[in-house]
Amino acid sequence: MNSDSQYEDSVSIMVLENIKNRLLHAFRTTAEPRTAVGTAHLIRKSFQVNEELRRAKIDGAITWLRSELLEMRSQDRQLAQTLLGLNKEIQRLRRENGSLLSEPDSSDHTEET
Repeated sequence: MNSDSQYEDSVSIMVLENIKNRLLHAFRTTAEPRTAVGTAHLIRKSFQVNEELRRAKIDGAITWLRSELLEMRSQDRQLAQTLLGLNKEIQRLRRENGSLLSEPDSSDHTEET
């Protein structure tokens, strides 16, 4: 084995050892046993966070429902206006048709000359 490969091996070993130590330290701090008071505090905190998330979801759903209902109300008003306009147009056409039916038809009369 030459000196360059020995140097690379020793550097690689040092880097791997450093990574190993960092991982051990990271997992040791998260996996350390907790006291009963600390655990209870974490459970309470977790419950509070979950409760806040649940309320945020509910608030979001209510906001969405409100916006949908407002949109439906707007569409309802537009539809009502359209129907009222159609009803006025139907009444106008009925009046025109009725007046045409009540007028004598000039084509029925023949003039005698």
